[in-house]
Amino acid sequence: MTNRKIAVLGLGLMGGGMARQLLAAGFDVTVWNRSTDKATALGQAGARIAATPADAATGADVVVAMLADDDVSRNVWTGENGALAAMAPGAIAIESSTLTGDWVFDLARQAAAQGVGFLEAPVTGSRDQAAQGTLRFLVGGEADSIATARPAFDAMGSALVHLGPVGSAATVKLANNFLCGVQAASLAEAIALFEKHGLDVEQAVSILFDGAPASPMVKGVGRRMLDRDYAPHFLVPLMAKDLGYAAQALSDVGIRPSIAQAARQRFLDADGAGEGQRDIAAIVEPLRKV
Repeated sequence: MTNRKIAVLGLGLMGGGMARQLLAAGFDVTVWNRSTDKATALGQAGARIAATPADAATGADVVVAMLADDDVSRNVWTGENGALAAMAPGAIAIESSTLTGDWVFDLARQAAAQGVGFLEAPVTGSRDQAAQGTLRFLVGGEADSIATARPAFDAMGSALVHLGPVGSAATVKLANNFLCGVQAASLAEAIALFEKHGLDVEQAVSILFDGAPASPMVKGVGRRMLDRDYAPHFLVPLMAKDLGYAAQALSDVGIRPSIAQAARQRFLDADGAGEGQRDIAAIVEPLRKV
């Protein structure tokens, strides 16, 4: 990149941390968010606050989006005042949201028609990794575009895995979040079971933490469930969305998504019980009240 101008679209738990890492690395950063209050602190840190996605993308070498779902992504990139139409040929569009393969393919086609490079680059990691610049990017797209955008990736993360053409990263990311969601839902049920039986829950859960089930996901989310620490790392409705997308991806290739659907229902139940603005660990709360 020559003038290192980067736009970041979406300043939630992930996008805000990514934008801060770009600022810290010395990039000329413009930010946009639907609610401007989340942009204020970044403006004070040196970012330009844009009025629209198109305003943010104008003149940018790279535009990075971290958004909630397909509908939001579609509107931000291609809706009224969307970013894509404002991008110059040769610029790079990076979509880091967790989305369906269908929309990623569509967006890639529209970018190509405009002469804009396109990379899908969802991440593994959550709020803390975004704030620390240690995200791992799962990337689908052309190697030349990755090379062009590499300085931005290096500022925001600690690893990049080029999985293949557009669509490959969406598939792997949905599988990743599917497995995370299933583990969290299963763990919530196990903890509620221990509590209903009056066990020493710390002791019982230590068996899980020290045994075969002890993935980083189980340990991290399990600790938050035990401590009732629901400060958001990953919001409940976003996991419900990801499990829904994963279920659709499974159905598309003829696999009945019974496990994904069952796990998703736990997150929908928690959202309906008022846990929607809390961390995914809060899915245990409705089970505690049964």
